[in-house]
Amino acid sequence: MNSKYDIIVVGGGAAGFFTAINIAEQNPKLKIAILERGKNVLEKVRISGGGRCNVTHACFVPNDLVKFYPRGEKELRGPFHQFCSGDTIEWFEKRGVELKIEDDGRMFPISDSSQTIIDCFLSLTQKLKIEVLTGQSVQSLFHGENYWKVETNHETFSCQKLVMTTGSNPKIWELLAAMNHTIVPPVPSLFTFNVKDARIKDLMGVSAFATVKVKDAKLEASGPLLITHWGMSGPGILRLSAWGARILAEKNYQFVLEVNWLNDITFEEAMETLKELKQEHAKKVVSKKSPFDFPNRLWESLVLASGIGNETKWADLSKKQLTDLADQLTNGQFQVNGKSTFKEEFVTAGGIDLREINFKTMQSKLHENLFFAGEIVNIDAITGGFNFQNAWTSGFIVANAITAL
Repeated sequence: MNSKYDIIVVGGGAAGFFTAINIAEQNPKLKIAILERGKNVLEKVRISGGGRCNVTHACFVPNDLVKFYPRGEKELRGPFHQFCSGDTIEWFEKRGVELKIEDDGRMFPISDSSQTIIDCFLSLTQKLKIEVLTGQSVQSLFHGENYWKVETNHETFSCQKLVMTTGSNPKIWELLAAMNHTIVPPVPSLFTFNVKDARIKDLMGVSAFATVKVKDAKLEASGPLLITHWGMSGPGILRLSAWGARILAEKNYQFVLEVNWLNDITFEEAMETLKELKQEHAKKVVSKKSPFDFPNRLWESLVLASGIGNETKWADLSKKQLTDLADQLTNGQFQVNGKSTFKEEFVTAGGIDLREINFKTMQSKLHENLFFAGEIVNIDAITGGFNFQNAWTSGFIVANAITAL
């Protein structure tokens, strides 16, 4: 059986649906199919943001928005000038989905349910007569003269233009590599650190705004650090894991993490403050109350780690104890042994080499009428709605390029 289409979109996720819908809206005459290997479409949308779907981020300036992408910063500047987060909000609102901004800038549907986004996409594909075919696992791709042949486990399809939106799918990367595309090997991008250390053993749920560095590497990030039962998480850690995705993979996730619990206060500045506290609070017990802007429980733990007893008064601190405490506060060394997935985020650094894509059209530079959208390419972002924004933007550009041809 040979099913003929004008456009075939491989991958029934966010980027795939957004691309197909925008193509059909711009040219309703085109015959379009979405091929999905799984039983269900939009599964990642369903679970994202804890089932609420973090659609985008309230960052509306393209040159600021690109800074959230460890890979793709330079390449996305042009595309974001074409379709940015403000355009995403308008796109969804025009189709009956209102979004809201949370305090941290993340944006969700006002329903707080990812089902709202899924229903919007499914009703639009029906209305626009886009065929959505599930259980179609692509086995081979063939590029003929002016056509593409796509063979799945069930049938053979042909189309004039092919859009690949399969995310981090190793089988598809393999097929594209066989067609001379360079695949940057995938490594996890957003993850938390496994740390077993007496200083944080009973501090689950404690959070502090810290600066974190990887020892002997030029990797540094700042942000809230959350202590968990397996180690360390929170925006600061996730940021470090995203920017350090390749370096940390090379280290096999075994490295020393340097934590400055006082964020931007140096060792010398901390020493000065501690000396002043020794003078001012001479008769008070050191461990009782944190003089810095972080939780008492963490303060108490760092005081004990500096060899200071539970009942020791400020006046009785030796120079060595003060030095050790300043060191624990500004340069705590923690051994990281492995990583854990952050919630339901499965973000991968890796994919099609960005040099092989024309970012004005998202078309392959090697094969005519082959387009890419979403995470199939070597672009990824930190958590907060940025990976979805890349899906919407690249999908929109593909649709524009296809309907303009």
